[in-house]
Amino acid sequence: MERKLGKATRDAYGQVLIELGRKNPNIVVLDADLSKSTKTADFAKAFPERFINVGIMEANMVGVASGLAACGKIPFISSFACFLMCKGFDQLRMSVAFPELNVKVVASHGGISVGEDGASQMSIEDIALAAALPHFVVMIPADEFATRALVTRAVDYPKPVFMRTCRPKAPLIYNEQTHFEIGKGMVVREGRDVSIVATGLLVAEALEASQILEKKGIQAGVMDIHTIKPIDEDLLIREAQKTKHVVVAEEHQIWGGLGSAVARVLSRNVPCKMEFVAIQDTYAESGLPAELFDKYKLSAPHIAAAAERVLGK
Repeated sequence: MERKLGKATRDAYGQVLIELGRKNPNIVVLDADLSKSTKTADFAKAFPERFINVGIMEANMVGVASGLAACGKIPFISSFACFLMCKGFDQLRMSVAFPELNVKVVASHGGISVGEDGASQMSIEDIALAAALPHFVVMIPADEFATRALVTRAVDYPKPVFMRTCRPKAPLIYNEQTHFEIGKGMVVREGRDVSIVATGLLVAEALEASQILEKKGIQAGVMDIHTIKPIDEDLLIREAQKTKHVVVAEEHQIWGGLGSAVARVLSRNVPCKMEFVAIQDTYAESGLPAELFDKYKLSAPHIAAAAERVLGK
């Protein structure tokens, strides 16, 4: 499958944030001294009076954002996912989730596709941590168009939102006309034999896996579950009823991510055979993103192999 690369989802976030800022004066942006990497720097240039660099103090940034939200503002806070979720978790819990304040957490450099920066910069726990916070929406867009649409939706959603963005350029899957809703997954390829449920950068890998499988006579459907919480139960149930075989693929620790959410839904409604492609209870090395996806068995051939296993091939 020839992949047409678009922008990194972090770049799309930075661009749409400026457009939304022009329309909505209540949007304010906070960053923890990483605005060039999280792509909030352009917002800072466009609206310096609505941008706060708190320095390397992620927990404090969450506290400041909660105060702004309590005053009617719509704060977007950004840092690397590992720093923001690990260092700011207690404040997210007590200052945002508990009072259900309208804070948008857009954390970049999620997963192991950070690449050469190594394990200290790689967030493999962020989705589990964010999903454990009551009242939070949790999302991972697959490409630049999904990012733009879901950030726009997040502005109008009156409760806490967590979104993971990624460092490398993302293969294009959608276009400007694609309609997105929070909590509603997308069928990006129909299939009758096995359903591949993916999120983030692994949606493109899942599509490539479906082409590998097609050459072997296996028709694999692919779903993009961009919203892990609330998850689209109706879509999962409908597709699982159709194929009876499911593979879940995610760039996250196998504990507490998309796979856990899908298994919970299907075990209760459509018990079926399942396989899980995820980071297997380990931290990753430093390396190129593609090399890491291969080593930790997240790439298209490994997803295809998981589909063959679940089918008993």
